[in-house]
Amino acid sequence: MRHWKIYLAILLLGLACRKPYNPHVINSPKSYLVVEGVINTNDTTTIKLSRTVNLSAHVTSNPVDGVVSVESDAGEAYELTPTGGGVYKLINTTLSNSHKYRLYIRTADNGNEYRSDFAPVKNSPPIDSIGFKITSKGLQLYLNAHDNADATRYYRFDYWETWRFHSQYASGWKSNGVDDVVVRPFDEEIYYCFQSDRSSSIILGSTAKLKQDVLYQLPITEIESTSEKIETKYSIQVRQYALTPEAYKFWENLKKNTEQLGSIFDAEPTQLAGNIHNIKDNTDVVIGYISVGSVAVKRVFIANDQLPADWLPAYPYDCLLDSAWYSHPKTKVNDVRVKLVPGIEIPVTSYGKGIKPDGYTAADKQCVDCTIRGTTKQPDFWK
Repeated sequence: MRHWKIYLAILLLGLACRKPYNPHVINSPKSYLVVEGVINTNDTTTIKLSRTVNLSAHVTSNPVDGVVSVESDAGEAYELTPTGGGVYKLINTTLSNSHKYRLYIRTADNGNEYRSDFAPVKNSPPIDSIGFKITSKGLQLYLNAHDNADATRYYRFDYWETWRFHSQYASGWKSNGVDDVVVRPFDEEIYYCFQSDRSSSIILGSTAKLKQDVLYQLPITEIESTSEKIETKYSIQVRQYALTPEAYKFWENLKKNTEQLGSIFDAEPTQLAGNIHNIKDNTDVVIGYISVGSVAVKRVFIANDQLPADWLPAYPYDCLLDSAWYSHPKTKVNDVRVKLVPGIEIPVTSYGKGIKPDGYTAADKQCVDCTIRGTTKQPDFWK
C-alpha cells in the first residue's frame, strides 16, 4: 500500500509540473521558399512557388511571384509562363533525354536567385494497373508497376480524384425571386454534381531490396464505405515519377517529418537536404527537390454497382423536408413568399389538389443544391 501511495504522489507531481510548450519558431518572422513540381521531359512542366507560413498565421497559402525557367547543361533555357497563384507552366515541351536539366528561379519579393542542381533524366515506366480491394472499412486502392530495364527502383506517386455525387433531395422547382415558385429549367439542375481533390500525403515505393523491379499492390489511398465519393461513380488519375536515390531520400525524410511524428515512438525530425539553393546565400533554406523525367499517368473508374450493395453514403448534413403553404391552414400566412422567395429554403416538390398547388415541400439550401460543394459541369474525361 505504501508503494502505491508513492507512485500516486509521483504521478500527481508530474502532472502539476506540466507547462505549455510554445516554441519561438511558431511565431518566427522567417519564411522559407517552397518549390513544388518536376521538370517533365515529354509534357507540361508545372512548378509552384510559395513561402512557409507560421503555425499561428491566419493564412495557409503564401504564393510567390517571380521568373522561373528550365536550363539544360547544353546552355538552353526555357522560360515558364506564370498562370497565377504562384504556379508556372512550360506547356507541351519535349526535352532531350541525353542532357541534364535544372530549375532557375528569381523571386519578385526580394530579388533572390535560386538554382537546383543539374539532374539526369529519369523516365518513368508505365503503370501496369490500378485496382481495389474490399476491406472491413471500405475501399483500398492499389497500384501495380514494373520496369523490365531494372532502371527505376525508386518511385513517387500522387493522384487527382474526381467523383459524382448528388444532393439529399432533387428540386424540380425554384423561386422566381419575386413572389412565386416556377418550374426549374433542365439547364439549372442542381441534384448531380462533380467534386475533385488531390492527394495530400507522400506516396513512395521502392524495389531497391528486391531482385526484380516490380511493385505489387502498392497502397495508394483508402475510401470509407460511407463516403460520398463512391455513391455513384468515382475516378482516380495516378501519376508515377521515377526518382534518383537522392530524391527518394529527400521525399522519405519529408514524409517522416510531416506524417510520422507525434508520439514518443516516432522518429525524430531530420534536416531536409533538397537540391535547390540560393545562388548567393548558402544559409538560405529552400524546401523542395527538383527531379527530371517523363511521368507515367493512368486513370480508372469505379462505379457504385461494383461495390457491396449494403454500402450506403452518409450525407454530411442533417436534412428535413418542411411544408410551405400559399395560405397556411392555421396562420393564413403565405409561407412560399416568406421562406422560398428570399431563398431561405429551396422548393422540392409540390402538393395539393387542382391545377395550382397548395404549397411545396422545401429544405435548406445545402440539402438541395449540390453546387455548394461541387460543380454541375461534367469533366471532359468523364465517361
